[in-house]
Amino acid sequence: MTLSQLESHLWEAANILRGSPVDRTDWKSYILPLLFFKRICDVWDEEHASMLAESGSDYSDEHLFQIPSGCHWRDVRAAARNVGGAIQGAMRGLESANQKHLYGVFGDGQWSNKERLPDDLLKDLVEHFSALPLGNQRVASDVIGDAYEYLIKQFADATNKKAGEFYTPRSVVRLMVGMLDPREGETIYDLRAARAACCSRQWRTCATQGATRERSSDTSTPRRRTSRRLPLLNYKLHEDTELFEKAYGYVRDYY
Repeated sequence: MTLSQLESHLWEAANILRGSPVDRTDWKSYILPLLFFKRICDVWDEEHASMLAESGSDYSDEHLFQIPSGCHWRDVRAAARNVGGAIQGAMRGLESANQKHLYGVFGDGQWSNKERLPDDLLKDLVEHFSALPLGNQRVASDVIGDAYEYLIKQFADATNKKAGEFYTPRSVVRLMVGMLDPREGETIYDLRAARAACCSRQWRTCATQGATRERSSDTSTPRRRTSRRLPLLNYKLHEDTELFEKAYGYVRDYY
């Protein structure tokens, strides 16, 4: 899947919400969690198929994420009514079963509010994302980070705020890391406690070149739970255990 295909799909998801009681500034609060949810389930399905092909059995402890009974994407897709409640229940079940990795990542959207999100609207959104394959075999890029940046850029202007308040553009991250050019034995001191894109690229650059990264005691950076958890979800989905453990320690200690 290319970046343009992802962006087109996200834009169509926004079009489904257009005209609904959900304010435009809140669209990303519903589109992103559905993307996270679908991606986690697609990766689980790939693992399940691989284990069956190799050994004929599924081993729950070998999955990156645990999906409790009734909390898979297909369970939500099969819901004929109370779709919002099914979505919310599945997301909370995933968070509860994977607290180290997913706690708070789905946000606090009012999925069960039928005045804002009637069943027909949510069914359309679920079917829309059902057509998007998000397993690791189909997604080569940082799909979650790409989606986050795209939605922020598209909708930040609706609140008369600059997108830079919510994330660091990757072009800026590349410039910063390129200028720093970290080498073995050196340390990056992150004054602003960078979030998803910056955290991810700095950790990867530091790990590749042997440098380390320190956080700041500065607390002025907004503590948006979903955005600060994005790198953890990315690392885990790509089975980057070393970077996950480093980033998890950073998020746990700082927040």
